Amino acid sequence: MKAPHIDRRKALQGIASAGACLLTGRVAWAREGYPAKPIRFIVPFNPGGATDTVARVLAASMSKTLGQPILVENKSGAAGMLGTDQVAKAAPDGYTFTVSLSTSLLINQFLYARMAYNPQADLLMLSQIAAAPVTLVVHPSVPAGNMRELLAWIGANPGKVSYGSWGVGSYAHLAGAYMSKTTHADMVHVAYKGEAPMIQDLIGGQLQVCFSSAQNTRPFIENGRLKAIGVTGTQRMVVLPDLPTIHEQGVADDAYAIFGWVGMAAPAGTPQDIVDTVHAALLEAAKDTKVQEHITGAGFIPVFNTPAEFSRAYARDVPIWKELVKIADARID
Repeated sequence: MKAPHIDRRKALQGIASAGACLLTGRVAWAREGYPAKPIRFIVPFNPGGATDTVARVLAASMSKTLGQPILVENKSGAAGMLGTDQVAKAAPDGYTFTVSLSTSLLINQFLYARMAYNPQADLLMLSQIAAAPVTLVVHPSVPAGNMRELLAWIGANPGKVSYGSWGVGSYAHLAGAYMSKTTHADMVHVAYKGEAPMIQDLIGGQLQVCFSSAQNTRPFIENGRLKAIGVTGTQRMVVLPDLPTIHEQGVADDAYAIFGWVGMAAPAGTPQDIVDTVHAALLEAAKDTKVQEHITGAGFIPVFNTPAEFSRAYARDVPIWKELVKIADARID
């Protein structure tokens, strides 16, 4: 398995050039009268999280281009599957999209024995919006200052360490399970309904370790209430430039080098002219300074690729996540 790498400069150049080409022909592509009513973005997670924040700033920017309001609805539950299933079963008419994580759009199909939708058959992957590396943080009492020290400490305390996640099957769960298995630590997994309560318990000492978005951890890293160990992926975050990646620290496991992503999808069968119109509006929003600030502020890396590029990236990620689920023994019946 080889984890993907996002070149930030090339990604931004691609946004600019692709946006110029697509917007030139957008009016010609658009189905006559589309959009004629408000569009829905369904976020299958609780309000206030990083994905929700990105969806809302995108909706505000894209509505200006499309000439219709874009309403963001939070439909949380079942590890993101409840809201995603609603989109998968919606009419493919260009009025319902999801802005979600790789969890509900890719990973869950390997975690759950039964799902109400098939992401590869029932959804059209429109664009990866951002790569979503996360921070690895610990309670200040943990006697470790880097990844190798943390792994050694966890391994020396079998059955005594608890780690949190924002839900079963999330990256935080899979990476924590992988960490537990490879250190033979028998760590205790505690799943929460969102990142905020997980972080509060970590600060309070009920947990010792967790992976979480920079949006949630950065304030507490800066005020010393949490200790930062590293960043997943292979690139440092703009908002935490002094925090090295786990990969930089000499721990090159794919489990820590891989990253999730925020993506936009539509019901399968959505007409191509509508896909092209919405994608063009998305690329226009990608140039919006406010959108860029929200994405990088969450610790994400802007991507905004085409449906074809998204499909190739999706196919590349599938075997990595499938193997990680297997290694973590995280299958759910």
